[in-house]
Amino acid sequence: MSFMFKPFPYDDPEAVNRFDLPQGFQASVVGGNELVAQELCKKLPDGGVLFLDGYIGAPFRMLCDRIAEIRPDTHFLAVAEAYKASEELDEMLEPSLPTDRGIDPILLFGKCRHFEVESLFSETRLSAFAKRLVAERKSGTLTVVYGNGCAIRALRPLADSIAYLDVNALHATLRIRARKCRNLGDSQVRPLPEVLRRMYYYDYEIMMQHRDELLSSGPIAFYIDSNRECRLKSMPGDRLQELLDQLAARPFRCTPVYLEGVWGGHFVQKLRHLPADMKNCAWVFDMIPNEVSVQVQCGVDILNLPFTMVFKQRADSIIGPECTARFGKYFPIRFNYDDTYGGTGNMSIQVHPPKAYNNEHFGEPFQQDESYYCVKTAGSRTYLGLQDDCNVPEFFECIHRAEQEHIPFDHDKYVNSFPSVEGDQFLLPGGTIHASGRNQVVLEIGSYTIGSYTFKLYDYLRKDLDGNPRPIHSRHGENVLVTSRRRSAVDGVLRPRPRLLRSGEGWKEELLGEHDLIYFSLRRLSFDHAVQDSTKGAKFHTLVLTKGEEILIYSRRDPVRCYHAKYMDMVLVPASVGEYGIINLGTTPCEVHKTMLKEE
Repeated sequence: MSFMFKPFPYDDPEAVNRFDLPQGFQASVVGGNELVAQELCKKLPDGGVLFLDGYIGAPFRMLCDRIAEIRPDTHFLAVAEAYKASEELDEMLEPSLPTDRGIDPILLFGKCRHFEVESLFSETRLSAFAKRLVAERKSGTLTVVYGNGCAIRALRPLADSIAYLDVNALHATLRIRARKCRNLGDSQVRPLPEVLRRMYYYDYEIMMQHRDELLSSGPIAFYIDSNRECRLKSMPGDRLQELLDQLAARPFRCTPVYLEGVWGGHFVQKLRHLPADMKNCAWVFDMIPNEVSVQVQCGVDILNLPFTMVFKQRADSIIGPECTARFGKYFPIRFNYDDTYGGTGNMSIQVHPPKAYNNEHFGEPFQQDESYYCVKTAGSRTYLGLQDDCNVPEFFECIHRAEQEHIPFDHDKYVNSFPSVEGDQFLLPGGTIHASGRNQVVLEIGSYTIGSYTFKLYDYLRKDLDGNPRPIHSRHGENVLVTSRRRSAVDGVLRPRPRLLRSGEGWKEELLGEHDLIYFSLRRLSFDHAVQDSTKGAKFHTLVLTKGEEILIYSRRDPVRCYHAKYMDMVLVPASVGEYGIINLGTTPCEVHKTMLKEE
């Protein structure tokens, strides 16, 4: 897995949640840039102050231009005037963003540190800005304060109304790549990888926290979906809260992000009718928490909400109070598909860091564990552990020669692999060497991390789709590789055999895999017609239809709260749902992969 450097510009129209919205909700949603601007202006008197806050990439200037057309005498103040100087921000963030290209060739990794939005601002400049705003209030004309973080606590009392322009991760990244926005407070034009790395470790994090605090404390009068710059959609802040209540009480699906890759396949591309101009589809981020969104049909419009906003606002309902006590407002598991089916080769031979290394080097509270579930295979292999007779020093000599002198070697001599069979579950705790082989689709499930710590050890001397050499992270990899995980030690342990947990007429639930180092449990529900389950109000479930045509997932307490899922769709069942059922709507038996947090 890597950062979402180059997502494909596509909002999947099939991944939309459709249900009856609260009475009057649809009428309260305003669509269209002119109408949104009018809605913001009409409730503000002369001399009023409107704050336009928002997430990274929000189209502040465009909306300000629309407001100026309606109220030509409006005064506009950019809160960026109160930010710290670019050089001061660089100095503050230097410990988080090391520049050792020997260990990190393309500057992918950073170190997590706790910052709040106030860290972006200069106390002196902020004080002067507040005084200027107080003076503007006496002018008798409308004043608009705009920019990321403008509604911070120090300025908030000066606002008569606050609107928040939200952008999901996909569209924020697309705007960054188009150079429509840069790092907050930055005066330099930097290479895209550097911009995106800082976004992940600072800009995104402080703005996610700021958005959550704003919504939780209740001052937002208008919430604006600004993912489509040509058609903004606005709703009152209290209506947003009603919508979040609805989502947190029903099964729902996130909107995937699709990415091309050098080893990418075509199975998902064909299955989901993805755009024909995609070269391939290597990664499907079906529920990578910080990357995906949640689409909801609202009349002629589709509201597109960042999943992080939905989750953080309703964490107790979605993952359960016990989970929030442990993980805070971080969704603890990530899900994606790796598709090499019909592709040109294997994924890279790689390893992820264990907990102690992750914490020391990257400031992450958890290790990066993963797992593979084979959904579709065709003569494939899955790499897991070292060969029993692997000479580790010799292996790393080969890795270093490949990295530095571009000399290929036979990785199969050192790295073990197993034939892949549909329904196989592989466990990949931090420190385990692994890779998905060519011609398969695996459901990858892993523990949550803010950053991405995939240490590639060998990538067959390939270049990426832009013709650049793919980075190797041999120094990190050598530090974390658990060399005792060899074929004889992992078979039956990291490639476990299913174990029956419960059964009834025409259905069963099996345990596919658990491990002492991994905090989630992997299971499978097999059934002919229907099966019932329960979150017990405590722990969320994530369900994927891995065999079958279509299912209905519904709340038994309120069956209208349901989701129709097709093959390979991923559905989140919030902890608050409690007892739920699954009905087979197809003609063949079903298998549903289920992920939940382990019992402590």
